[in-house]
Amino acid sequence: MASLASRVTVLCTNAMADFVTRFAPSPTGRLHLGHAYSALTAFDAARAAGGRFILRIEDLDAGRCRPEFEAAIYEDLAWLGIAWETPVRRQSEHMADYARVLDDLIARGLVYRDFRTRRELVAESQQAPHGPTDVVRGGPAPDEDERLAAGHPFAWRLWIDRALEAVDGALEFESDGETIKAEPERLGDTILARKEFPTSYHLASVHDDALQGVTHVIRGEDLREAAHLHVLLQRLLGLLTPTYRHHRLIIGEDGQRLAKRDLAATLRAMREAGATAQSIRAQLGI
Repeated sequence: MASLASRVTVLCTNAMADFVTRFAPSPTGRLHLGHAYSALTAFDAARAAGGRFILRIEDLDAGRCRPEFEAAIYEDLAWLGIAWETPVRRQSEHMADYARVLDDLIARGLVYRDFRTRRELVAESQQAPHGPTDVVRGGPAPDEDERLAAGHPFAWRLWIDRALEAVDGALEFESDGETIKAEPERLGDTILARKEFPTSYHLASVHDDALQGVTHVIRGEDLREAAHLHVLLQRLLGLLTPTYRHHRLIIGEDGQRLAKRDLAATLRAMREAGATAQSIRAQLGI
């Protein structure tokens, strides 16, 4: 892992003279107005700074990702007038990278196997002294050896208490023009991988942002809390922390944030109905 951290640090240091940002969609459906807003916001920021814009395909969900959706991402972004660097990194092709990161965390005792089912976690949450909570805390199961021998499935969770003990100094990051104290303990023991799958969104995203020299992470308001965890992972892995910017979410006519199931809001449907890239920008207020 030392070699990985050294390689990533060199890449990040070399890129820090530039403004490097990215758009990292998952090909689980067609892009909608919300994706357009995020991609255009990042692309415009890179262009205004004379920096670089990276497209990354986060295709970790093998059950939902489809080649036709990936092809549609390229088509929609090009139609919007967005250009990106090639080759495009596809996360599904780099599982060995994430496995090495996970192995390092395992060797350092910073993650543990959690054999609890969703039902068990809900039951424990209902019995929490301060009321139901989504935050999971704990450590290795006392009967871990027996469960392993029986082949039970498990998740690798970050052991937040040990992780915080392992970092030196305050955890801070720049977000939307402010210096923020990171409080990853608010998220509890987050899942970083599973028994037969060596990564999660959090682990892969942190690794790839560093590997690709991203200096500015520009993404939706819904991921603001994730930054607290990502800063901790960066410190644990010896990676540089980028600057974070969180933009507003695009809301549909029903007052809810857009989702890929909202077919009428997809860029393809709007394009077929006569929309232009310029009209999309105007509609989004860009």
